[in-house]
Order: sequence, then structure tokens, then C-alpha cells
Amino acid sequence: MNIIDRIVAWRDPIAGLRRAQARRALACYEGAKPSKQRQRRMDNSSPNALAGNSAAALRAHARYLERNHDLSRGALRVLVNNVVGPSGIGVEPQPRRADGSIHTEYAASLREAWRDWQRKPEVTGKYRWALAQRLMAYTWLRDGEAFAQKLAGPVQFLQHGTRVPFSLELFEPDFVPLDYDDFARNIRQGIQSNSWGQATSYLVFKGDPRDGLFFAGQDGLKSIPAERMLHVATLDRLHQQRGVSEFASVLMRLEDLKDYEESERIAAKVAASLTAFVKRVDPEVGYSAENLPKDDQGNVLPRDLRMQPGMIIDSLTVGEEIGMIDSNRPNPNLVMWRSGQLRAFAAGIGASYSSVSRDYGVSYSAQRQELVEQWVHYAVLADEFVGMFVQPTWESFVQAANLSGVVKMPADVRPGSEDDALFIGQSMPWIDPVKEASAWEKLVQAGFASEVEVIRKRGANPRDVIEQVAEFRRDTADKGLVFTSNAANTPGAPATVIDESVAGSTSDEKK
Repeated sequence: MNIIDRIVAWRDPIAGLRRAQARRALACYEGAKPSKQRQRRMDNSSPNALAGNSAAALRAHARYLERNHDLSRGALRVLVNNVVGPSGIGVEPQPRRADGSIHTEYAASLREAWRDWQRKPEVTGKYRWALAQRLMAYTWLRDGEAFAQKLAGPVQFLQHGTRVPFSLELFEPDFVPLDYDDFARNIRQGIQSNSWGQATSYLVFKGDPRDGLFFAGQDGLKSIPAERMLHVATLDRLHQQRGVSEFASVLMRLEDLKDYEESERIAAKVAASLTAFVKRVDPEVGYSAENLPKDDQGNVLPRDLRMQPGMIIDSLTVGEEIGMIDSNRPNPNLVMWRSGQLRAFAAGIGASYSSVSRDYGVSYSAQRQELVEQWVHYAVLADEFVGMFVQPTWESFVQAANLSGVVKMPADVRPGSEDDALFIGQSMPWIDPVKEASAWEKLVQAGFASEVEVIRKRGANPRDVIEQVAEFRRDTADKGLVFTSNAANTPGAPATVIDESVAGSTSDEKK
């Protein structure tokens, strides 16, 4: 109570209390005031409680939509393709010498061993490294999380598929029980933590708990140390341990959209099947056998009103006429309504509307603006995926390669830099290659960008491009050919100079 409230309360305590209560009621956000049109949202559960109550149901719903809804499956594919891509997240080793320069020999050895390891990086031997990354990304974005165990060195009953004895065991979040809690051992939702909240071990089922042949009890659990586990999860809040599906906020919209489109398809099919009925115009005229057509013996002929092209209906009786059923389908407003729902859906999961809906009917500037703004979200997801999965895998691979003797770390490598690497995600595609190439060329010529940056923006590895160009130059020089892209750098170039811009043209076009 302020001084005026105290004065009023001294003379009239009830009035003073009313003043203080009224001021307190006014001193709040409008959004916090309940009304008939706006419910009060009082649920302030912890992130772990919310995930424990909802994560399993949300991922089951997301899996159902991925199996049975084309738009959901396509949207998930758009996210994965832009985050991981066809070749996966690339790794460029960057080990350093004491003077800070890159140890090229050690980097080349690591690159060669890594290329071999990518053939069979996981325990089943079914998935290449790029495919394993996409499957992990699919599981992460759809289910909210994914797990992988790192296995290095001799492991019972396991035969590593590559020279470096290191493999990954990939499994879905169902293998880590969401409902397993033991507060005496500080275990929450299948994860054991220390007093600081740092995970120390994971409780994992020895077999698939959804398989009817496996007994999913506590005896079927094994404890895996946290240093051997990779946990890729969508974490929206602090202190949250288990991930929640990226589709959580849009599941109801997707379900409604799926049901509505199905109803419209059925209605359109009914409308496409022309339906007619016999209508009695005069209710006084009865439906009797005397009014029906008969044969020569006086037998009533069956009425065949099946529609045929060019048919003439002459079997109607007095007081009957043909009526048609018009369902007004397909709905002319369906496309606009569906477009609005897809825009909201794409915004909810962070995907591009044009890619989700396959609607590219806008200008170059609009597509460019959408791509630029959207690419930041893809880059953020790629950074999370690298930090939670790709980078820890690379660091463990380098350690396993060194300890096994396959790629020994040289003595002149600066300690701590042996697993340094550049992780190369997907590059932003070019909508109009001519405009994009012209812009990059001007930036490079002005010194505002480097050739290496341009090559990486094109999704290529600069080292590979240099080797390809050098090999190509040697082959062309042996055959006495000089391309225009290298003519200025070739002293005494022969007269035979090939212009790449017309190298693939016909002879008439060259003339």
C-alpha cells in the first residue's frame, strides 16, 4: 500500500483495501487476464514432466502421418535433404603442426582411412555413412531424438567392417525407456545423471521392446556409459533430457488437413459419377402396375434406368421425371484454403513453403528471399546435427585410428589438434546460375570473397576441385589442347583453343 492507500485505510480500512486490490489487479499483462474468449493457461509443468507424458504419443502420431500422409512424408524429406543432403555432412581434416600450419600428410592419411570407413560405419553393415546420417536425421526430426553407441576396438561377437576398428550402433528412442525412473539412483526417463545434471549412463533395452518376442522388463536393460553414447535430440527448454518431435505443434493441423482432403476427394469422386433419381411430380398419381410398361403378354417390364451415352428414357410413368444430384464438388476454395494451411504447417516445422507444397509460381526475387531466410533454419539444424552426432563420431574415429595403428598420429602434430576438422554442410542452391555466378565472380575479382568460398558454396570440396583441374590440365596438355579457361596461363599456346561455352554445341552452332 502506498501513502495514499494508508491515509484512506486510516479513515476507512475497507476502502483502503479495495484501492490496493484494484491496483494489484491492474498491474499485470493483459494476456494474463482470463476472459470468456481466452482461457487461462496455468500448466507450468517441468520440461521432463511434459516430455514424459507426451513424447511417446507424439512420436507415434508423427510416425503414423509419415507412413500415411504424403505431405508429412514430403516435408520430413525436405528437412533431411536440406540438413544432411545426398552425400551427408562432409569432413575435411585440419590437424595442425606446432607453427599452426596444416599437417597435410597426416590429413591425407586420415582422409583416406575415413573414406574407407564410410563404406560400413555401423554394426549391421547395411548403411553407408551418408545413408546412416539421413536415417539418424529422419529419426531425430520425426521422433524428437535418436541414439547411437560408439564401439571401438575388440568387441565380443562384433566384426568391424573397415580397417579402423570403430563402429556405431544406431537405435530409435524406444530402446531407451521413457517411463523408467529410479530417483534413488538419480535415473530419470532412462538416463542416469550426477548431481550437476550431467548424464553418466543410459539404460538401453538389449532388444527391440516393441517386438513380441522380446521381454521388455528391467532384466532386459543394459547400462551404457555416457562417454560411449551419442544422443541427438530436439531440446526446447533448459533441464530437458528427452527430445520431442519437431512435428509436435503441427500434428493437429496435419491431421485435419489430411481428413479434409480425403473428404474432398471422396466428394469429388461422387460428383464425377453422375447420379440421377426418379421424381414424382404429381402426388395424386399413384405408383401402380397399370402405369408401368408391359410386354405382349401383359407382364410388367423391369425398369432399366442405368445411364448410357445417348440413351432415351421412355419408361417413365405419368407424373414422373428425372432429377440430377449436384454435389458442387470439387470445392473452388479448396486450393486457397489448403495453401494457407500449408504455409502455417511449413512455418511450424521450419521448412520452406515452396518445397513442401511444390508451389513455385512466384518471381525470382520472391524465391530468392524465401530461400535466403529459410536457409538460416537449415543451417541451425545442420549445426545441431554436427555437434551432437557427426563431430563426436569423427573425434572417436581419429582416436581409434591412432590407437589401432591404422593412422598413427605423427610426433610433430600439435597436441589437441589431431581431430580438428572442417565440417561441410549443404550449400544454398542457386536459383538462377547465371546471376549467381556473375555476382560471385565480381566479389572474387574485387577481393571480397575467395575462390575457396565460391567452391564450397557450390557444394564441392576445393581440394578435390584442384586435383581434378590439375589432372584435366595435364591430360589436355598431353594431347596438345588448350581450353580458353587456361589459355592466358599457357605460354606459347597452340592455335587449337577450345571454347568451353560451345564445346558441347553442334558444328553448325559453332559456325
